[in-house]
Amino acid sequence: MEGLTRREWLRSATGAAAAGMAALSARGALAGEAAAMRPNIVLIVADDLGYGDLGSYGQLQIQTPNLDRMAHEGMRFTQAYAGSTVCAPSRCCLMTGYDTGHARIRGNGLQFLQADDVTVAQELQAAGYTTACIGKWGLGDAWTQGTPPKHGFDLSFGYLDQIHAHNYYPSILYLNGRPVPIPGNLGPLDQRKTYSDDLFTAAALQFIKRQDGTNPFFLYLPYTIPHADTVGSWLGAEGLPVPSEAPYTNEPWPHAEKNYAAMVTRMDRDIGQIMQTLQDRGLAENTLVLFTSDNGPHKEGGNNPAFFYSSGGLRGIKRDLYEGGIRVPLIAWWPGTIAPKQVSNLQCAFWDFFPTFTELAGAQTPAGLDGLSIVPELIGEQAAGRPQEHHEYLYWEFDELGFRQAVRMGDWKAVTEPRTNVLELYDLATDEGETTNVADQHPDVVATMRSIMTTARTPFTRPIHFGPFKSFQPTQLRRGPR
Repeated sequence: MEGLTRREWLRSATGAAAAGMAALSARGALAGEAAAMRPNIVLIVADDLGYGDLGSYGQLQIQTPNLDRMAHEGMRFTQAYAGSTVCAPSRCCLMTGYDTGHARIRGNGLQFLQADDVTVAQELQAAGYTTACIGKWGLGDAWTQGTPPKHGFDLSFGYLDQIHAHNYYPSILYLNGRPVPIPGNLGPLDQRKTYSDDLFTAAALQFIKRQDGTNPFFLYLPYTIPHADTVGSWLGAEGLPVPSEAPYTNEPWPHAEKNYAAMVTRMDRDIGQIMQTLQDRGLAENTLVLFTSDNGPHKEGGNNPAFFYSSGGLRGIKRDLYEGGIRVPLIAWWPGTIAPKQVSNLQCAFWDFFPTFTELAGAQTPAGLDGLSIVPELIGEQAAGRPQEHHEYLYWEFDELGFRQAVRMGDWKAVTEPRTNVLELYDLATDEGETTNVADQHPDVVATMRSIMTTARTPFTRPIHFGPFKSFQPTQLRRGPR
């Protein structure tokens, strides 16, 4: 395949999707009018995009017209949370419906999904959906049981390992779990020219265009933008690589910030193409599109998250359990079903995607998940036929740089300090920036939060860390009955 052109390579990749669809028909998937009753689902996830990085969330300098239009025509969530404050556990929560008190993966490093882990893609696939994962997976390398083909995806293309995903000009990517060379990137590092996120957009567009209405589809599109190339920056290369700084070339900004903004705007451009393709093919009114980010903004590759106010006034960034590390943008777009110009204050998190998608698909929702379906919030309680359920609390834990826990319960937010285990308490109704610790004034709330932090998790053998950003997980106790 080394001699393939980019167009020839894309043709072979999307051919795999066609084979997957044929297999779906062969196993008796719902078809025709029955399939049309269930929505297609497109879930787009940015990598390290902050709560304040979009115009619809208050950003004044980075241009995001398509995502802003998506918010204007749909629903914008103000109290949505990632699964974790770093990549791998956040994606694990998204895929499995568990929070980090029960999820298989609770930190970055060599930790992978196992054969008995059930993902939302597997349930959708079993219900007749054609499924695709295009972009950054991060839940299992090629030699593990954690690859996308083993967890419900008919087509998968992109990075398997999250460290590999730090390279925007890779010499190989993985197609259905197998490595394939990338034309244009087989020479010296400084001469490579095929930008991986451009390939992801092209593959996603081809996947959508191949849908013939026989089966509904689920497209999971986890971009790597605007994650830094941390490996490259350690070696003196570009920390935030992007083919062009446009439209910010002439801005009087630091180089890293120009690149960061250009990456975000490039992703916004590509999401606009996806929305337009859905509309052109008459699919938009039967497709739920969701956009979010896997955690808060990073301070890597030369980027300073304070420059663009990326946390949106919230305290903290990536690797913090303060709001800036875990609260993320979430936009839902479904023309004709989700009314425009809506703002939702529902407290929800990544583990809610699983039961939401399975309810929409008429698929099985496993018992014992931490997530709650947000279908009534999306389409209205009257249309859903029931009121929206609310979480008693949301829970996070994170053990890089010291074990920490966080709980959101109504307007109360508790965070433990990693070295002393001192509990900080904030009233987000009056102190969204978490500036004033009021733990001493509310011992009853502190006691409740301590109790939740004890009972909201199952035992877990912590990773052996080889540095602040990598770890190895030799053993892990399987979560028990809940």
